[in-house]
Amino acid sequence: MDVLFKTTFLLILSNVFMTFAWYGHLKTLNNKSWFVAAILSWSIALFEYLIQVPANRIGFTALSLPQLKILQEVITLLVFIPFAVFYMKQTFRLDFLWAALCMCGAVYFVFRGA
Repeated sequence: MDVLFKTTFLLILSNVFMTFAWYGHLKTLNNKSWFVAAILSWSIALFEYLIQVPANRIGFTALSLPQLKILQEVITLLVFIPFAVFYMKQTFRLDFLWAALCMCGAVYFVFRGA
């Protein structure tokens, strides 16, 4: 399997866990103490790290560190927007689109000439 495909797939998966670890407790545990939310979030984040570390190690065999970082940020945005809109019931705004276009520009600049 191609390095970029493996890396992207694993980073998407890790980002799903990361997004729930960072923000899921705001919806599901808002009536619990912050300590309970933190323990649960750390538990979820463990799975994120178990996927993210191999993803970055695989990716670093073919991508530069800046390319890995920009790829990660774009994936974070692509995972976060559906999470915010569909799971957290946030209103979609055009600002999300403009932010995504800026990220596309970042991808272009970091990958051009690679």
